[in-house]
Amino acid sequence: MATGELTKRVDESELGYGEALTSSGRVSAAKMYEPEAPTSPFNTRQLSRLDEALTFASRETGLDFSLYLGELGADSRAAAEKLHATTSNPANSVLIAVSPGEKLIEIVTGKTAYVRLPDRGCKLAVASMVASFKEGDLVRGLVNGLVNALRMLSDQAGPAPR
Repeated sequence: MATGELTKRVDESELGYGEALTSSGRVSAAKMYEPEAPTSPFNTRQLSRLDEALTFASRETGLDFSLYLGELGADSRAAAEKLHATTSNPANSVLIAVSPGEKLIEIVTGKTAYVRLPDRGCKLAVASMVASFKEGDLVRGLVNGLVNALRMLSDQAGPAPR
């Protein structure tokens, strides 16, 4: 104990949940660590709709659909192509990259996917998404626009080859 230091005697009956009196007379307290939940603009229902649409489009067409939502930077096409290259099977993949802050949409198709989803079909899907975004509610527009675009793309690609 340092000179001039005052110590308060603690009775063990005064200790709260998770507190213990150490042999030196100090109180040691254990606190529950509760990490912050990740923040997302989407609620659980909206995420479920997006997941269902991605799963359906992938199953129906045999193509691997994925979605990226975030900033793409100055060269949005190059950023989207770089993201597309990280998919498990880039040749058979379709990436829809949406950057709401930059007001950009990029659709990248692999070599195999491109045969079934040419540029014209992807442009129609982008036009559908843009129309949904213009309704005002960005999150609802994203969900509705992406779900509709995935339907359009899977319809254009047709069923998976047998």
